[in-house]
Amino acid sequence: MSKPTVAIVGRPNVGKSTIFNRLVGGRMAIVEDKPGVTRDRLYGNGTWLDYEFHVIDTGGIEIGDEPLLAQMRAQAEIAVDEADVILFIVDGKTGLTDADEEVARILRRSRKPIVLGVNKLDNYEQRNRIYEFYSLGLGEPFGISGAHGLGIGDLLDQVVKDFPKAEENHAEDGAIRFTLIGRPNVGKSSLVNAILGKERVIVSDLAGTTRDAIDTPFTRDGQEYVIVDTAGIRRRGKVYEKTEKYSVLRAQRSIEESDVVLVLIDGEEGIIEQDKKIAGYAHNAGRAIIIVVNKWDAVKKDNKTMDTFRKKIREQFQFLSYAPIIFLSALTGQKLPQLLPMIQQVAENHSLRVQTSLLNDCIMDTVAMTPPPSDKGKRLKIYYTTQVAVRPPVFVLFVNDPELLHFSYVRHIENRLRETFGFVGSPIRILSRKKNEK
Repeated sequence: MSKPTVAIVGRPNVGKSTIFNRLVGGRMAIVEDKPGVTRDRLYGNGTWLDYEFHVIDTGGIEIGDEPLLAQMRAQAEIAVDEADVILFIVDGKTGLTDADEEVARILRRSRKPIVLGVNKLDNYEQRNRIYEFYSLGLGEPFGISGAHGLGIGDLLDQVVKDFPKAEENHAEDGAIRFTLIGRPNVGKSSLVNAILGKERVIVSDLAGTTRDAIDTPFTRDGQEYVIVDTAGIRRRGKVYEKTEKYSVLRAQRSIEESDVVLVLIDGEEGIIEQDKKIAGYAHNAGRAIIIVVNKWDAVKKDNKTMDTFRKKIREQFQFLSYAPIIFLSALTGQKLPQLLPMIQQVAENHSLRVQTSLLNDCIMDTVAMTPPPSDKGKRLKIYYTTQVAVRPPVFVLFVNDPELLHFSYVRHIENRLRETFGFVGSPIRILSRKKNEK
């Protein structure tokens, strides 16, 4: 199941960015005591108790020259669409305003959980200022101070109570869920239609035609699949056409729910920086990955073109050295029959569990052939290795001193594991623990 999403809504200068920084544990948003300083839609990851969640700071949504109330309405509408829980921040020093009441009306109609935070109450003597906000009809207001951290714990206790209940893991039903990601107009929708053999989604030369994430189950050669074409922009209209970065969050949520991610690259245009950023989301999420070079039919080629392009991919995507590469054309069907078997193979590798005895034989052979380097006369000793998870495969090395396990030796061990057991298309995580440590 994907992480829940919390959207922070409120008029300018109520402290949304300060709250955002509190929730994500860092200063990712610019904070200044002037209205409208947040210039970008920012999203991060927060944790509270045993919960992990996405956080959106809506403060940077700039919608043309519309007046303040129109912009506030637009922010609220986006939050309603994107969030599982809405965190509505108001200013306890300024008091209740017309803009607060307007946004509250929109939020009430959403029927989504809303947590009301009355910010800038920097000491307990100011807490009586929360009472006027009961008139918004959003339940109990929580008096907080984003600047000093007062009341944030109680606020987050309420936020996580309103998270949707966890669903059963989709992997148990045997279907392989794969998601297509890539920048606009790389041919995601065309590839979906080519795989399904029908016009399931709109295809256009215009970038961003896909308006919502589309899940389509199908069966091929006895194997069940669910294909997801990640959204460009969810809803029509000027507001959403100017908030395209929310598609990144939507893609992240689809990635987290997937077994396999297809990273699409435009064969005609080549690799750009945005392709690497998009691929990084899938890698960081630990998903199995296939790099798909689409529109290969439109590329002028000679007998070296494919090798040259593959070399560029390996140079630009060094963090995806494990990902197989396929060159195809959704338009003509070139190499398309090879795609689903490749998806099935990397999904199996993503869920591969290695027998403990074979795993330890591999590690001991690796140590015998290439002993770990010593540090200040002390050498790393690996006593035992076990696999603790799949999707992605995670291995724990029990050692004499985890500080002695250098990243270069971890990379060497990963290479040996791949040589021995495959894991094509799947990332591997290697952790270290001191012997007898849980």
